[in-house]
Amino acid sequence: MHGKTTSIRLASSLATLALVLAACGGTGTSSSSASAAASSSASSGATSSCDGATPNAFFDKATCEKQLAQRSVTPTGPADQPWIQSIDPQMVDTAKYKKDGPYKICFTNAGVNNPWRVVGYNTMQHEVKLHPEITTFVHVDAGGDDNKQISDLADMVKTGNCSAIIVAPNSTAALTPAVEQACASGVPIIDFDRGVTTQCPVTFIHPIGGYAFGADAAEFIAANVKPGGKVIALRILPGVDVLETRWLAAEAVFKQHNITVVASEQTGGDAAKTKQIVSDAIDKNGTIDGVWMDAGATAVAAAEAFEDKGLDVPPISGEDQNDFLQAWKSKGWTADAPTYPTYQWRTPVIAALMVLKGEQVPKEWVLPEPNITKDNLDQYISPDMPPLFYALCGCQKMPGFPADWQK
Repeated sequence: MHGKTTSIRLASSLATLALVLAACGGTGTSSSSASAAASSSASSGATSSCDGATPNAFFDKATCEKQLAQRSVTPTGPADQPWIQSIDPQMVDTAKYKKDGPYKICFTNAGVNNPWRVVGYNTMQHEVKLHPEITTFVHVDAGGDDNKQISDLADMVKTGNCSAIIVAPNSTAALTPAVEQACASGVPIIDFDRGVTTQCPVTFIHPIGGYAFGADAAEFIAANVKPGGKVIALRILPGVDVLETRWLAAEAVFKQHNITVVASEQTGGDAAKTKQIVSDAIDKNGTIDGVWMDAGATAVAAAEAFEDKGLDVPPISGEDQNDFLQAWKSKGWTADAPTYPTYQWRTPVIAALMVLKGEQVPKEWVLPEPNITKDNLDQYISPDMPPLFYALCGCQKMPGFPADWQK
């Protein structure tokens, strides 16, 4: 009986979403909570443009400016379900993909190789369970290997008999040709998390984006570090669009505010390596005035490098992982947490079903990207959850919570 009730409730939500998105031209519904969720710009008073970023293959100024503006746009959709909200949606027809269920949904995943992805994939699995019309869900983990993911995707297209394929690309350039080949098969492709440089997926689902995340964190640093201050930039992985654009936006902010980046290093998301990089930067420069991060899983390790030397932790950006939020609160750090919400892992499952039912979806499905500040920190701390649980999973009311996320 519980499963039937859940199915009816989710069907109602999808129907509401389809009606709301189809009717909107980008302004959408408005509520105080939806507006709060959409506004991810740091409440620091610092503002930025995209001027100053170093042009490269990942930089697009128009997209950068668009993302910075989208931080203050109220999203369309249910205020209590940000994973099915959308910012400025432009709808596409999916009638050609309509087919009767039951459905086999296939998912080629860049990897479950960091805590953010572990929480996200856990949430995705629970979303699948909410939809009895999905009778088979196939997940293939590429382990962070481009070549493996390219092969995985080709196999899904050739022999998978998939109703729809969800792709979370490992890296942008390498996966673009593989995604284009998959699109040519006629199977609807749903791209999310990381992008590819082709328009062929039916929809590309992502929070506002890397520029918004990077600018939020850098604006916070700029508001708390004097001009001429020394900042460390900690990055985890090269060649991924959402990570590269985070740095591009931050670079622009730091140049606009005359802040010196004394070290920009790749950490690989490794806590020990992060700690060593920060320790070396302190030894070399004497004073470090701020720490900017393009992803927050090792933020506590970065802070510990200062504490180990008997130094105060300078203004630091992290993310919505639980250990960082708890340490920030208990130790009184000057901190900020832009987010790339793990609730986005729910959206591609929902989108795949909408496409298979012939319902319109946004061509670019832009989700709200909240920013955690000292003013709203308390609402995101989860005392009973593991250290690297991500607060914006959108999973708190799903069957199995909290036990299934405490494992």
